[in-house]
Formats: sequence, structure tokens, C-alpha cells
Amino acid sequence: MQQTLEMIMLICFGLSWPISVYKSLTSHSTQGKSLVFMIAIIIGYISGIAGKIVGGQINYVLILYCFNLTVVSIDLMLFFANKRREKRSIDPRTANV
Repeated sequence: MQQTLEMIMLICFGLSWPISVYKSLTSHSTQGKSLVFMIAIIIGYISGIAGKIVGGQINYVLILYCFNLTVVSIDLMLFFANKRREKRSIDPRTANV
């Protein structure tokens, strides 16, 4: 039962991250994104993965942790790319480039 509930939690979180990545890709903006939040989520997923490995519970739930970690990491990379794009568009020295 514990693994089923953990899996449901990971699936619910996991459904939101591809939507967030899509928003980052299409908006080219960091608006509505929190760097601290994404880093905290990544640390949480890494801890969850480590807990599964240390506890010897290598099962399908571990796949969900890895998937979510991957998608949030992609969103984090897009955050930095979009932040750089926003900075260039504001910087008057590069406005004509």
C-alpha cells in the first residue's frame, strides 16, 4: 500500500512537470518560475532516489522518481536559458543584435 500511495504522489507531481517544460519552451520567459522551488524539488527527488537505493527498494516507483527528476532538470535548464534571453533583451548594448 505504501508504494502505491507513493506512486500516486509521484504520478500527480509528474503530470505537472511536462506542462511546466512546455510553458518554458513556448513562453521563453521565467515568469511564474521559482529557482529555489525547482532546486528544492530536485533535491527532494534525489533524496527519494537515494532512499530507494539505500533501502534496497529498487522497483517501478524508482522509475517515476528518475522521470520526474529528469523533467524538472530540463525545466531548470530552460529557466537559465530563458533568464539569459530575458537579460539580453533588456540589456541596451545587445538590443540591436
